[in-house]
Amino acid sequence: MLITFKSKAAADIVMYKEHAQRILNLLDKDIERGIIVHADTEKAIAIIETAIAESRAHPATQHLEQDVTAHPQPNEAGDHDHELIESVSFSSRAYPLLQMLRAANEQGYDVVWGV
Repeated sequence: MLITFKSKAAADIVMYKEHAQRILNLLDKDIERGIIVHADTEKAIAIIETAIAESRAHPATQHLEQDVTAHPQPNEAGDHDHELIESVSFSSRAYPLLQMLRAANEQGYDVVWGV
């Protein structure tokens, strides 16, 4: 399922629900429908920036790499070798919403979703 974030300050942002959930949990917001009012945008920005800094300090764990190595799936040629793990970081997923929040904060608008 997709979640669309909207604000008069920026273009709409569409995220998979599972990716938006982590961000909205940080902000104590409901995934189905919600609003971050202009007065709360500065606090939301700070929370997301802190989470991004923490995620950069702790990259993909060794457990993830071991799990991928332990459960190889054959590629098209039938090999069980893996390519390097190319995960999308939390900071990359959160960046568009962070930019929207910054624009909303500067221009005096709210951010809404699920409406």
